[in-house]
Amino acid sequence: MKRSLPFLLLLFLLSGCLQTSVPLPSQTAPSSPAIGRDEPAKSPVIPAVESPSPFTAYFTRPDNPNAAGDPEGVEEALIHAIDSAQDSVNIAMLNLNLYGIRDALIRAHQRGVQVRLVMDSAALDGNVLHTLQEEGIPIIGDRRESLMHNKFLVIDGSEVWTGSLNLTLTGTYNDHNNMVRIRSSRVAEDYTVEFNEMFVEDLFGSDTRAATPYPQLTIDGRRVEVYFSPDDGVLQHLLRLVQSARSSIQFLAFSFTSNELADALIEQSRSGVEIQGVFDSEQVNSNQGGEYENLRRAGLDIRRDTLPGQMHHKIILVDNQVVVTGSYNFSNSAEKRNDENIVILYDPATAASFQDEFKTIFNQAR
Repeated sequence: MKRSLPFLLLLFLLSGCLQTSVPLPSQTAPSSPAIGRDEPAKSPVIPAVESPSPFTAYFTRPDNPNAAGDPEGVEEALIHAIDSAQDSVNIAMLNLNLYGIRDALIRAHQRGVQVRLVMDSAALDGNVLHTLQEEGIPIIGDRRESLMHNKFLVIDGSEVWTGSLNLTLTGTYNDHNNMVRIRSSRVAEDYTVEFNEMFVEDLFGSDTRAATPYPQLTIDGRRVEVYFSPDDGVLQHLLRLVQSARSSIQFLAFSFTSNELADALIEQSRSGVEIQGVFDSEQVNSNQGGEYENLRRAGLDIRRDTLPGQMHHKIILVDNQVVVTGSYNFSNSAEKRNDENIVILYDPATAASFQDEFKTIFNQAR
């Protein structure tokens, strides 16, 4: 027994020498990808954890009596985003009269953040905008008959908020609207270039030029398209998307007077694509050249909303995979005269959020 001890000791020492402090490749923990990475890195040998979506959708809830102050509501989310800004907040908005947004912009300005606004001139007499100007925040109007109809915010050159929502009390708490938050420096650059055309160069409407740096890009594997009107020919991109549908197209339209878009929907319906849509009832009654009756006569499942406020969305959903949103109504004015923006998101999860909103409104429509 004594003679075996040296032998056992030798085995123990050899065993220790074979251990290594360097982990094997299979032991190396993958790093989590960043939110909104515009050019995803090549896939590592070990699959990385799927990144959080760079898109967050928000919808107004006029039927919720406690919507004001709701921490999950769009106004509170925007206030938080502005309060988190470190460098810049650029806003292009048809109208703005929310006191909470006003106060957040003043706080940002007072801590040294560059705050700039472009508005439709018809809105410049509002009390909120007067207060912002008195605080030293620069605001310019378009000074043109056509509308500066954009609805977007760019924060710190790293994220964009856009959709159908004007930052007004009525738009946020009485009407049905949406906003989507996009975390991407390249999308932010697209919108900043458009903003500077208006704010710095004083170019509006037909004076604008096609200068979007990244009209088509990929964020964390998700395709995104960004277009502005009237310079980017938005209608042609919408027609291409509609014509690509294989199973379904759903839409919510505040104003719909585009003959070309209506014809494309009718043609797709004849090809077997299911078409469903809801028009805002007030616009059906007041619009000249609206496409509601035309689509109904063609046998499409088209309805009028029955909501107490405006159904102000401008949404197209394709094959439950792709969603279009922004300020662009499906009209000749939006295509040729107004300053408008749309974003096309190829993301099933975001499309599902918008489809929930569509179903809620469609099931109540008549």
